[in-house]
Amino acid sequence: SHLSCIVFRFRSLCRLQRIRGQMMTSQAGAEILVEKVGNAGVITLNRPKALNALNMNMIRLMYPQLKKWETDKETDIVIVKGAGGKAFCAGGDIIAVTEAGKIGDALAKNFFREEYILNNTIGTYQKPYVALIDGITMGGGVGLSVHGRFRVATEKTLFAMPETAIGLFPDVGGGYFLPRLQGQLGLFLALTGFRLKGRDVQRAGVASHFVESQKIAALEKELVDLKTPSIEDVSRVLDSYQKRPHVLQLTMSHPCTPAALRLFQSNSVEGIVHNLKTDGSPFAQKQAETLAKMSPTSLKITFKQLQAGGAMSLQEVLVMEYRLSQACMVVLFFCFVCLVLVDKDHSPKWSPSTLKEVSEQSVEDCFSSLGDRDLKL
Repeated sequence: SHLSCIVFRFRSLCRLQRIRGQMMTSQAGAEILVEKVGNAGVITLNRPKALNALNMNMIRLMYPQLKKWETDKETDIVIVKGAGGKAFCAGGDIIAVTEAGKIGDALAKNFFREEYILNNTIGTYQKPYVALIDGITMGGGVGLSVHGRFRVATEKTLFAMPETAIGLFPDVGGGYFLPRLQGQLGLFLALTGFRLKGRDVQRAGVASHFVESQKIAALEKELVDLKTPSIEDVSRVLDSYQKRPHVLQLTMSHPCTPAALRLFQSNSVEGIVHNLKTDGSPFAQKQAETLAKMSPTSLKITFKQLQAGGAMSLQEVLVMEYRLSQACMVVLFFCFVCLVLVDKDHSPKWSPSTLKEVSEQSVEDCFSSLGDRDLKL
């Protein structure tokens, strides 16, 4: 009813103000630690209790710092890491954004806009950029690492893009890097939210290097000590910490072999579901069950996003994804994230509830230009 909607919006507003208050009172800058060590700029994501989830404050501290170092003659390399030993960055602070979305607050527009501008800055960075993805790296954390030239995984790395489970899509440039992974791997990761662990993160091509966690401190020291390093110098150091050379072949230690991933070769999500159900292997059954829990709208948006993104530049992809982010916030919001966050049993009732009910037109509309509100890079 109208009244309950007003109450809902009022509660959301109160909650958003609380979240905002917390963001303001936390010491300015404490959520991001910035150090200059020799000729290296080191950024530490510093919200260990929240697994370093990325919020607006962090984006607004990180972006100008990266821009400054890019043109600073005294800075030759940038290293980004997470505090606390558990996570590099477990994602974007989606609760704050979605609370804002409910009441039409500007945060929902600004968060994605500024986050994607930051992702693009990393993707076009003119100096060696090294992300030490030691621990959980998901969603927004992928955006802070995967577009950089060097991504160092360890045995503690846990990579995933789990957005279809909360009614969103794998953004932060997922439409760019996922279709460029081998075969159907990117589409598989995008639709199912499958978690890659440890060495598999490098085997998949998500990380550029694999180094044991206990050697990360020594590696960081060696990188910091480099005098005016070129890309080649940084490469050489990273290679020396790897036990064996980087072999880009899909010899995963889990069941998603190239043969299994062929089931994800289709011109529609329905086609993929059909392939999985008719295959009947344990792997296929498990993936079919997983997809059945995801938002049908999200699956269709994600499928189209990756199909289109494979032929686009990172900038074009981010413009497309900004359009999608706004569609998800505006049109699809109520039947989406709130259900997952509010329903504690984690079984959201998606609307539409089946793939068949998601019209091509409703998917198409999410990709429409926003005119002068489009993302400008």
